[in-house]
Amino acid sequence: MHYKIAIVDDSAADAEYVAALASRWAEAAGHMTRITPFPSAEAFLFQYEEEPDFDLLLLDIEMGEMNGVDLAKRLRRGNDVVQIIFITGYPDFIGDGYEVAALHYLMKPVSYERLCGVLDRAAANLEKTEKRLCVTYDRSTDFIPLSQLLYVEAQKQYVLIHTFQKTYRMKQSFAETLEELDEFFFKCQRSFCVNLCHVTRINSSSVLLKNGEEIPISRGMAEKIGKEMIRLF
Repeated sequence: MHYKIAIVDDSAADAEYVAALASRWAEAAGHMTRITPFPSAEAFLFQYEEEPDFDLLLLDIEMGEMNGVDLAKRLRRGNDVVQIIFITGYPDFIGDGYEVAALHYLMKPVSYERLCGVLDRAAANLEKTEKRLCVTYDRSTDFIPLSQLLYVEAQKQYVLIHTFQKTYRMKQSFAETLEELDEFFFKCQRSFCVNLCHVTRINSSSVLLKNGEEIPISRGMAEKIGKEMIRLF
């Protein structure tokens, strides 16, 4: 899985400490993450207007003009999916945490073990709400989380949906299938679209995936794929 995590804390040292713990958790659990620290609620909201797709928020409470609870209340007006975790040195706001459906309330200094347990719960909640691709094949229908897709391949009037476990053959156009994917999928060649979350190496004429498969790419596409991965991750 890939998670986009924001840490909002006016203490740079605390933010750096929590980011290191979250990064360690992700590596141990096999997740990919993009972790971004913000020094204030206002700084986060400015970025949120352009990037409203954060999965996890690790929020301090006592900050400048807008505190973490007020920030959470504002986000909850239009976002009931993002996982909110308060990490603070003040126990006075626990009731407010329930009001904004916060996943947990952790006291500083938080331990790695405590944070891991909460992040595991957050990941489980997000997996339940993850976008899925409806795949119809052999008179059966499966709903496959997009994170499990390695790549999609065009095959005349069919598409092949390749996952770690198996390959599905579905009667649907390549273009229609691409419209159902998210920003992590990149059309690297006329007949192939890869999930960039599973790309481990970019060559001049192919990309290597985590399962060892090598997917061909069009001439000059390597640089574009590299730039897109930098932007996303």
